[in-house]
Amino acid sequence: MLLDLIRGGNALSIFMGVCVSAFVVFCVMPIHEYAHALVATKLGDQTARLSGRLTLNPMAHISPWGAIMILLVGFGYAKPVPVNVRNTKMKNKKLAMALIALAGPLSNLIIGFLSVMVRYIILVAASKRGGEMTTAIFALNVFFQYSAIININLAVFNLIPIPPLDGSRILFAILPNKFYFGIMKYERYIMAAMFLLLLTGVLTTPLSYLSNLIYNAFNQLFYSIF
Repeated sequence: MLLDLIRGGNALSIFMGVCVSAFVVFCVMPIHEYAHALVATKLGDQTARLSGRLTLNPMAHISPWGAIMILLVGFGYAKPVPVNVRNTKMKNKKLAMALIALAGPLSNLIIGFLSVMVRYIILVAASKRGGEMTTAIFALNVFFQYSAIININLAVFNLIPIPPLDGSRILFAILPNKFYFGIMKYERYIMAAMFLLLLTGVLTTPLSYLSNLIYNAFNQLFYSIF
């Protein structure tokens, strides 16, 4: 994300990119993790609440490496919310884990959707005033555009089925336990390899393709509405 903006050389775009990254780290990621904690709590598991994760306080959720990744490449993560599905009221514990895992990416998609909507509202309001692109309108346009892109990126990224991302918890609902926990043994190594692939651009290409499909679909929807 920031690396691409620096290559572009637009100072205002770089500034807005940093502001959006900060917005994601301190506002969006806490909502993502809070969504996990809230669904787990509603299903009967109090682990997240007792661990101090049922909160929107960003300091309870920030992962330093995940925040750096968001700033540099637009993909990242926060500290995983502790969950014990055995405490949930649902009989199907694997389904409970999948629902808890889906809550985070779903919150990102909702914020991304709303960001695109607000961006179009701003542009329509500007067009009714003569279409003049003032600095304030340009800044807001860039902010909500980046907000939508990063939120969609986070949703797609967190659905990758490798630990400790949300997709791995959804995978838990499909795989036999022995295979899932066998994969979890190599969590650190998998994360290190993924970080390297993101920085080199190998993984960002397919992730960006999927993110663009969703972003373009949201844009097409509001373009047809407005």
